[in-house]
Amino acid sequence: MVVHLSKSLASGGKSLTTTLIHPTAVIHEGAKLHPTVKVGPYAVIGEQVTIGPGTDIGAHVVIDGQTTIGAHNRIFPGAAIGLEPQDLKYDGAISRVEIGDHNLIRECVTINRATDAGSVTRLGHHNLLMAYCHVAHNCVIEDQVVIANSVALAGHVYVESWARISGLVGVHQFVQIGRYAYIGGLSRIDRDVPPFTMVNGNPALVRGLNQVGLQRAGLADQREGEDYRQLKQAYRLVYRSEESFSAALEKLLQWEPNDLVTHFGQFLRASSQQPNRRGPTPGRRRGGAAGRDQ
Repeated sequence: MVVHLSKSLASGGKSLTTTLIHPTAVIHEGAKLHPTVKVGPYAVIGEQVTIGPGTDIGAHVVIDGQTTIGAHNRIFPGAAIGLEPQDLKYDGAISRVEIGDHNLIRECVTINRATDAGSVTRLGHHNLLMAYCHVAHNCVIEDQVVIANSVALAGHVYVESWARISGLVGVHQFVQIGRYAYIGGLSRIDRDVPPFTMVNGNPALVRGLNQVGLQRAGLADQREGEDYRQLKQAYRLVYRSEESFSAALEKLLQWEPNDLVTHFGQFLRASSQQPNRRGPTPGRRRGGAAGRDQ
């Protein structure tokens, strides 16, 4: 299927034909593409794919399965989206990939569809996935997330909005990464990363609050900086005090003076208590012990 858009030139009344879909692209007749979608050379788009207005599909991109892509995304050459999950449990069930609007998906990124029938791998809005990232089955990435080159997210990873993941990071399955968290390059992430924190290393440790990220987001100045000061108190209670993790968390959950502290505490509680959660990444306590009850 090749779509042409014709328009008249103002001078001379001549006609100019602009090809939005390259003639070498292979697009199934059942695919649903908005008329403004651009598709580059040798791209392959499957039968159950839907792509919204203004999205640009680069050369050699492959999009398959029940995949829905929103508006004004740019998908760079070599990306593979919606293919079968790399999961031995997969039995051919009908599952999905859903991608929102205004995302940048760079060269050779892979986004696999989910494993179980009716389940979904989801990417929100305004995210940047740099070259060679892998997003495995059943992952969820919210909004405004930046994931640097060659990061690998295993299955069922959940990334909250505004997180930053540096290059060559490996993230274990079922890990959750909190809002405004920052993960340093080459880290091994096998436990949940609390919101607003900086984590790096192998094994990974919480190193402090993501002060720069919070300042850039304007959160450090809310209520004349009072919210940030209270968040620092909450962080010090959990990761720098002599209290055990469980005792510190209990105190924190009774306090909750603002939305930042509330989200921080609720994330830690869910991470440490809910089934299938990995538990929070530890930190260095005053006495040198890990910042989590074992």
